[in-house]
Amino acid sequence: MEKRALFLALNLLTALHFLLFPALSNAQTKGRMELDGPNARIADYFDVIAGTSTGGLITAMLTAPGSDNRPVFAASNITRFYLDHSPKIFPENRRNNFVGTITNLVAGPKYDGKYLKSLVQELLGSVTVSQTLTNVVIPTFDLKRLQPIIFTTKDGKSNVSKNALLSDVCLGTSAAPTYLPPHYFETQGSDGKTRSFDLVDGGVAATIL
Repeated sequence: MEKRALFLALNLLTALHFLLFPALSNAQTKGRMELDGPNARIADYFDVIAGTSTGGLITAMLTAPGSDNRPVFAASNITRFYLDHSPKIFPENRRNNFVGTITNLVAGPKYDGKYLKSLVQELLGSVTVSQTLTNVVIPTFDLKRLQPIIFTTKDGKSNVSKNALLSDVCLGTSAAPTYLPPHYFETQGSDGKTRSFDLVDGGVAATIL
């Protein structure tokens, strides 16, 4: 019998479910993890983990290797991560109303994204897309090219210019228009040419169903 690939998709709704109801998420996988012991991680059970926006950040957290070559975060730690850091990523200000929304469209994003940037860069360090512990698929949208750019572990291994820092990919896919600024970064191809990216939330063009 042909082996079936196991695929975990994290769009906004499933990511929220993952955060709000961690005990109910992937009950079958959770049962297997309990049997396999405290060192078992979500990345051990899925061939592909995909996510955009918040789901992209969770995807990275579940698959990025730490110094012991195991995932940086256990699934059970992610809810606490968001509870601890969300107030600093999205601090309250005066633009929480209709007028504020219009202001966002004219004057720029509601939040400067500086805290999120420093947090993600510290968390993921120099890990690149090709180094994830299982295959990932993280959609983004490039404002200059006006087209989706999808980062995958497979592409990262075969195309140097797509082997971006995982932190850059996360900051790109989580840059929701009007809320966080676009994320710009560069990579270098095998031919020495520089490739630039101006990315926002992948959900603009490609959500994970």
